Amino acid sequence: MMNPILVVEDDENDIFFLTYAMEKVGLENPLQIASDGREAVDYFKGHGKFADRLQFPLPCLVMLDLKLPYLRGLDVLKWMRQEAQLTTIVIVFSSSENEADIEAAYRLGANAYLVKPTETSKLVEMAKAMKDFWLTHNRAPQLPKNSSVSSLHRAV
Repeated sequence: MMNPILVVEDDENDIFFLTYAMEKVGLENPLQIASDGREAVDYFKGHGKFADRLQFPLPCLVMLDLKLPYLRGLDVLKWMRQEAQLTTIVIVFSSSENEADIEAAYRLGANAYLVKPTETSKLVEMAKAMKDFWLTHNRAPQLPKNSSVSSLHRAV
């Protein structure tokens, strides 16, 4: 089974269109959804509904929105890089074009920053580029099998 892509997004419309774009470009990785920042951290820790690592394996890539309920995207990114020391590829996928947001995302360890397009055709182009580069050509570190960061790191 291919490792999933974790989409951390609270807007159901954005999830719908992103899913459509991913399917359109033939992306085979399953998508897992975390609808807020706390759920994203719980996913990585294997807490609560994400405890079953067979059903919720660690993702090979994270698409992270910035404006999230409970725990902001930048806080999730900071936790991933500093507290959990996760090397998972993180693509910030936000509607914000604010230079301070972009700078903060890269400073905290984002691998890429993509501004959500308003046109579906542009989203499909973006999904294809993401698939081709990050999931086909890029060589990422191997994910540990059946691992959980819950016993290694403290809570946010």
